[in-house]
Amino acid sequence: MHAGRPGAIPPSRRKRQMTTAATATITRQPPGPRGHLLMGILPDVRRDILGCLGSLHRQYGDVVRYRLGPMRSHLVAHPDAVKHVLQDHVKNYTKDHLSYRMGAWITGNGLLTSTGDFWLRQRRLAQPAFHRQRIAGMAAGMVRQSQGMLQRWELAATNGTPVGINAEMMRLTLAIVGEALFGASVEAQAREVGAAFTVISQQIAERFRTFRMLPPVLPTRYDRAFRDARATLLGIVRSIIATRREHNEDHGDLLSMLMLARDEDTGEGMTDEQLGSEVMTMLLAGHETTATSLSWAWGLLSKHPEVEARLHAELDAVLGGRTPTAEDVPKLGYTKQVVEETMRLYPAAVIFSRSVQEDDVIGGFRIPKGSSVDVSPYVTQRHPDFWEEPEAFRPERFAPEAAAKRHRFAYFPFSGGPRQCIGNSFAMMEAQLVLATVAQRYRLREAPGFTLEPDSHLTLRPRGELPMYLERRS
Repeated sequence: MHAGRPGAIPPSRRKRQMTTAATATITRQPPGPRGHLLMGILPDVRRDILGCLGSLHRQYGDVVRYRLGPMRSHLVAHPDAVKHVLQDHVKNYTKDHLSYRMGAWITGNGLLTSTGDFWLRQRRLAQPAFHRQRIAGMAAGMVRQSQGMLQRWELAATNGTPVGINAEMMRLTLAIVGEALFGASVEAQAREVGAAFTVISQQIAERFRTFRMLPPVLPTRYDRAFRDARATLLGIVRSIIATRREHNEDHGDLLSMLMLARDEDTGEGMTDEQLGSEVMTMLLAGHETTATSLSWAWGLLSKHPEVEARLHAELDAVLGGRTPTAEDVPKLGYTKQVVEETMRLYPAAVIFSRSVQEDDVIGGFRIPKGSSVDVSPYVTQRHPDFWEEPEAFRPERFAPEAAAKRHRFAYFPFSGGPRQCIGNSFAMMEAQLVLATVAQRYRLREAPGFTLEPDSHLTLRPRGELPMYLERRS
């Protein structure tokens, strides 16, 4: 006879009840739209991916089931669920997913797309190159490239003609990441590199939305354009690596660090193919994503003069008109908050997708093996349970005392967990220094008739050229 308090449930019976309850939970499917018979919600995604994601969350809640063509997918929006996927159960949610296989068409098997032991080895080899002190040493180059852009802007400011901010930020961040990677300017190749990245970015977004899963190998004009763009980028990268191998010198830049890195167990370094993949990854991640965030920041500041005024006040107080340095970055707290709030509203990456390796439960719903899980910074960073007036641009949300009270995974523009972007510190310092350098000299104003709205490529850019007038600050 079971001993214990009167009425206590015997352990064997309690176990059966728990098993029955768990089974009931596991067999409960998340809600979601029926969608098109063959295409699922792909037609909605093609028309408006941001509107589609927001509608799914509002209508069905924090765990939503849907189909993207033949793929079974789930949007999980609650920060607890995001943490579950990106951190707590990361081995069950891998990058063995169509989106990353398509990304490998650009970068090869680099840090962004690789998985398992190979990814871990590459991450360990690359990590020293992104040490905080080494990143701080790149601040002077970031400011110098920003000042070079301001010199180019002098004529436009004098003549009162607008500059295309999207293109200008792309050109600037390419110059910055080129110097950080190679220790020298890639200004001579900037136009062809920028054009190649634009082709690739547009095509990857189009191919995913239309579910074109075949690699770009067909003899069509469309596929040839992709191959030519990638060949342009690879040609430049391989030429630089070959030159470095020939002279075998330490230039003190990221490429030198990667070439000198050795595996602790085997003593082996990266092959030329691996180096090429990592350099392509860093060119993409360190160029387009930061440029996109900066473009959004200028557009938002133009629409919110009260935020711009507070930014200018901080720059005047901290810098007093002098050139910013790495030592100034911790003092530019509000500048950082402007960057963070910009990335909250318009994260460069709208979705991070993962492939489910084994059956799991999230938020009380069954997530079956073989399906996909999507976590969306765009959705979670506008979740009304965690963000008051989520559509408003309010940088003070990121003041230290406010940020400390918030769920860690309510905000994850750089992803999270062990697969968090290795270059996040580089990107944040770069954005702060560019904002500080430019905003000391100019106010940027949108050209009349231009509407600030999103356009989803590989990253979430402002639509069009984003033409802006330059007003000199006294």
